[in-house]
Amino acid sequence: MSSRIGLSSYAFFWQLSDQVSKPMSIHDALRKAADLGVDLFQICDYAPLETMNDDELAAVRTTADGLGITLEVGTKGIRPEHLRRFLHIAQVLGSDLLRTMFNVPGHTPDNEEAVTIFTDVLPEFKAAGVRIAVETYEQVPTERILDVVRRVNSPYLGICSDPANTVAALEMPQQVIDAVEPYVLNMHIKDFAFSRKQGWVGFTYSGAPLGEGLLDYDYMVGKIQPKERHINQIVEHWLPWQDSEAETIRLENQWTQQSLDFLRSK
Repeated sequence: MSSRIGLSSYAFFWQLSDQVSKPMSIHDALRKAADLGVDLFQICDYAPLETMNDDELAAVRTTADGLGITLEVGTKGIRPEHLRRFLHIAQVLGSDLLRTMFNVPGHTPDNEEAVTIFTDVLPEFKAAGVRIAVETYEQVPTERILDVVRRVNSPYLGICSDPANTVAALEMPQQVIDAVEPYVLNMHIKDFAFSRKQGWVGFTYSGAPLGEGLLDYDYMVGKIQPKERHINQIVEHWLPWQDSEAETIRLENQWTQQSLDFLRSK
């Protein structure tokens, strides 16, 4: 196992969406990743994945295998039946990691329930060799997520670190990095910045090209040490829709290339 640089389906967020006139398929996204010299792709919060049958999933795996790409899987929610469905998807796709988040509409488990669920399902994940990485984000305090991870106390449950998400809950990125560091299994890499709104009335908190925003990347990798610990770094973006489809796609591709160049230079 080595630390690898991968792309998330979030790197093609707009191009995979129905906001564009010709949305790309997940197969197109994999081919584009291969063209960029990437051999790891995380299909994350990509709605069609959940409803694919085994033949359709196998076809995605075949495309990835043919391109020399390893897949990872991401979803939201921890209902037991949902986790088991995604364990199956992960197995068909050959993913050894499932990234998830605690809350979904209609299910916001407290820590007791979360501990019970993970304790119940993890033997199945362990048997399959698939780890669960819970992402840091604004809906659930980082300390709450860590409490669950510590109590379950399994190498098959850890953290997907994304310090950009927690700022909305007034958790500072450096504090979050420090807190989660021992438990990180996966890293989402996206930069972020505040910009003044028109008339100087408030701010917009949004994405920035990697290396140009507020993410202290050097501090983060110095603390988490992905290379030494074989933790994959997955590129995402928070790119707002631009004035036109063409400009949005152009910028999305530019940000992806810049992110890859930045990470490879490190």
